[in-house]
Amino acid sequence: MSWTVAKCWTSVLPQEGYRHFRLILQGGKGHSRWVELEAVLDSNVRLRINWNELRNQEIWTSGWQQLPPEE
Repeated sequence: MSWTVAKCWTSVLPQEGYRHFRLILQGGKGHSRWVELEAVLDSNVRLRINWNELRNQEIWTSGWQQLPPEE
C-alpha cells in the first residue's frame, strides 16, 4: 500500500517566517514517517516534520489556505 501525502500545506502559525509550504520529500516507515516541506516564497527554507505532527490540524492544514488580511 502506498503512502500518499498532500503536496501543499499551510501552517497555523509561521514556521521560520512562512506559512505556505510544498512537499519536497517523504520517507520513513510506521511511527518514523516524515516529510520535508519547502517554503513557497523561499526555497532555502526547508522543514523536516514527523508525519504525526503534520496530521495535527491545530498546527498544519492540508492545502494552501487563505491568510487573514493582517498577515
